[in-house]
Amino acid sequence: MPEYNVVVVGAAGAVGQEILKVLEERRFPVGQLRLCATSRSAGKRLVFRGQEYTVEETTPESFGGMDIALFAGGAASKEFGPAAVEKGCVVIDNSSNFRLDPDVPLVVPEVNPEDVKQHRGIIANPNCSTIIMVVPLKAVADAAGVKRVVVSTYQAVSGAGLEAIEELTEQTKAVLAGLEFPPKVFAHQIAFNLIPHIDVFQEMDYTKEEWKMVKETRKIMHDPDLAVTATTVRVPVYRSHSESVNVETREKLTAQRAREVLAGFPGVVVLDDPANKKYPMPLFCSHRDEVFVGRIREDNSLANGLNLWVVADQLRKGAATNAVQIAELVIQYGCLRGR
Repeated sequence: MPEYNVVVVGAAGAVGQEILKVLEERRFPVGQLRLCATSRSAGKRLVFRGQEYTVEETTPESFGGMDIALFAGGAASKEFGPAAVEKGCVVIDNSSNFRLDPDVPLVVPEVNPEDVKQHRGIIANPNCSTIIMVVPLKAVADAAGVKRVVVSTYQAVSGAGLEAIEELTEQTKAVLAGLEFPPKVFAHQIAFNLIPHIDVFQEMDYTKEEWKMVKETRKIMHDPDLAVTATTVRVPVYRSHSESVNVETREKLTAQRAREVLAGFPGVVVLDDPANKKYPMPLFCSHRDEVFVGRIREDNSLANGLNLWVVADQLRKGAATNAVQIAELVIQYGCLRGR
């Protein structure tokens, strides 16, 4: 089997380390591997397939001889993405820098895999919450069409990085001990609290995170007129995002038929047995690649409506796994630039 040279940018962060795990678990055909990050993280040592690698500072020269560049997120892709493309790499970017660029495909492999073929050097990985929602949404859309989506998210602190995980831990300890622990990562105390505010506020007092879900969903689903509205909330959970998704379909879809459609869709696991208290929860969905769906109910207030409770690991399917799946499609479709 051919091997491909891969560079991971942001390798020392939470998503970057998850990318390395996923590459190893999925037996991605890595030939040469290069790990890059900011100057602050340069010099750290990480292990891949039993071999130790030293993280290098990212420069334009980091991409020479590489086939695929996996950017874990942040501003790096805006600074170094064009240089990587110039060196012949296909860039798969986990940041929001290129997601809404009309010339950049925004891909969830279970939903719109063919869009990979349209890339001009850069492919965007969608927002984690968007990915988690559109996988089951695609199954529903294929079965009955989708007219409107109302989504509320319950997002784990790890979506805000390693510092956010540490803040929840230390703040929880402090609160239990009756001590003060002023927030640094979040706008307010996250321990024993919910914060209905993720990213900056923008037009109509929706946050950037909420607009991501609106605009990215329309692009991925190839439906610019799809009605989507979102409320995104940070919750004191370490890992895995949960979402309450209300879908108005164009045709009637019963709850039972929805269960059958979802159970047969790639990447979805239906866990829906309320009588036995079985439904998706972050505690049991973490470190998994599937999107779990339960609490499947017909909307009692709407003729063609469904309620879904959706949970998935946002570091895996919401970020690292989706990015590696895109890389697999690039190889499958013969979309590498230098070969």
